[in-house]
Amino acid sequence: MTLMTSVFKGSNKYGVLNVEKASSLLTSETSEVNKGKLARLLTDVKSLTKMVVLILNVLPVFTGFWLATYFTGTSITANADLFLLTIVGSTLVMAGALMFNNWYEVDLDVEMKRTQSRPTVTGNISLPVVLGLSIGTTVIGFIMLLFTSMEATLYAFVGWFTYVVLYTLWTKRRYTLNTIVGSLSGAVTPLIGWSAIDSAIHVVPMIMFLLLFIWQIPHTFAIAMRRYDEYKAAGVPMLPVVQGFKMTKRQTVIYMACLLPLPLYLTSLGLPFVIIISLINLAWLAVGISGFYMNDDLKWANIVFKTSLYYLMAFFMLMIVFTL
Repeated sequence: MTLMTSVFKGSNKYGVLNVEKASSLLTSETSEVNKGKLARLLTDVKSLTKMVVLILNVLPVFTGFWLATYFTGTSITANADLFLLTIVGSTLVMAGALMFNNWYEVDLDVEMKRTQSRPTVTGNISLPVVLGLSIGTTVIGFIMLLFTSMEATLYAFVGWFTYVVLYTLWTKRRYTLNTIVGSLSGAVTPLIGWSAIDSAIHVVPMIMFLLLFIWQIPHTFAIAMRRYDEYKAAGVPMLPVVQGFKMTKRQTVIYMACLLPLPLYLTSLGLPFVIIISLINLAWLAVGISGFYMNDDLKWANIVFKTSLYYLMAFFMLMIVFTL
């Protein structure tokens, strides 16, 4: 319904304008337009910052901070200001890196169906604005982290540099090694949270780092298999595109198996925790091995992808539960 139609619907049978009714209709339609714009803006921001990826990266920061307070005998409430600086600062740094990735890879996103709705592709947010937002949020995030500890800031910089320079600018378009490089950037997140409280040179955050690093590789392989046609069309050298599905399945199982010994180093969280995580590791490995007996590779990749998310959520939630 147009604004003019709304106005005329506010007239009586003699064509005399009912001012109050017309005004109400105009206000209502304007409100609907504004709501539509706001919804579109929120959708664009969610896409621009890769919100799901961002949340999955903030969770380990929180868990690292939580565990550091547990092992040092303090609490989050006693360090509320430090907690806010750590969470908000790290979130801004990661959001800045993700927005830079969107800005730089707009030519790839045009070719891939799942990314064609991003505001950098649709033009809803201009590329200069995206770059400006990326730089601005990154700088503000690092300034906030400087008020926590130099060690936390250093880990954040390592993650940012690895993702922006080594992954986005260098390896993603050139080598299948891009998955390994990208996994390194996501693995530093628990170190950021922990080192805001105490030095992360401790077995627990180091095992969290290793687990995140290894976990991301089969998780990303599954995504690459699911999006095989899109990566191939965009010319991105993901392992399934270059080496095929059989090689990707073998690599996936190898990395899943590498997770098996890690819970043994987390006995400080209690034997029940070690047993539960070990069983989860075995279950996920079984999912990986099942791929050798499935003819539908994409179905298997979907299963690996979904279970990888359950795995990660279970691991970090259990770490929190067992230290309540």
